[in-house]
Amino acid sequence: MSNLQLRVISAVVLAIITLSLTWFGGLPFRLLCAVMAAVIFYEWTRMSRPAEATGPGFLPEALLVVFIGALIAGLAASWLLPLVVVAVAAVAIAASVRKTGQWDAAGLAYASVSGLSLALLRDGDRSGLVAILFLFAVVWATDIFAYFVGRTVGGPKLAPSISPGKTRSGALGGAVGGVVAGLILAAVAGVGNLALLGLVALVLSIVAQAGDLFESWIKRRHGRKDSGALIPGHGGVMDRVDGLVAAAFALYVIGWISATADHPAQGLFPV
Repeated sequence: MSNLQLRVISAVVLAIITLSLTWFGGLPFRLLCAVMAAVIFYEWTRMSRPAEATGPGFLPEALLVVFIGALIAGLAASWLLPLVVVAVAAVAIAASVRKTGQWDAAGLAYASVSGLSLALLRDGDRSGLVAILFLFAVVWATDIFAYFVGRTVGGPKLAPSISPGKTRSGALGGAVGGVVAGLILAAVAGVGNLALLGLVALVLSIVAQAGDLFESWIKRRHGRKDSGALIPGHGGVMDRVDGLVAAAFALYVIGWISATADHPAQGLFPV
């Protein structure tokens, strides 16, 4: 079996599981977000912690467990957001006192914000469902089109020092594909503000590709090819969701500005 076939099979299986839990929403989807945050943090620390390092003990893991418990319990954004800020600050202060690096604090922020953004975007209503499906459509189409356009057209590299395989043509193709997929999803769902959502889709596609490059930089910084080996053909969970979690945070912020921190989807997807 070729690597491409393995990637496709893994992607289809993951998509089925993810879409099923997204459809149910509520606790099942929050559990998915919690597991994802935990695995992201595990992979991040596995890459960034030297074997001989003496960091802030088990404080980051303990605070992540507290956050995950709060996320699963469905606490409001007014509790979750300050909790993330306090937890990250506590880990950063502990690392500063011990004169170690701030990678654990950064990883805790990255994992927590990823889980929080997705969970609050989904919420429990139809607007939340459409918001997440819109996010998936844009990010997945961006990934697919960038891969195939980049391989077909080729051309100048996008960021050769970070990710030598990515091309400018692939980035452009991914952006176009992401916008088209997002608009099709919005039209099928009956959302009316297509011009605005087209712009939002473009922003999300760009942010998703930036998130992909960010994770590539993290791996290169620590001499890793993949963040893990959990997903056949893809590597680790971070390798699969790097663009998604970046775009989710961007969509959450946009939704928060247009609506509220607890119901960010209702401003952009009034269905």
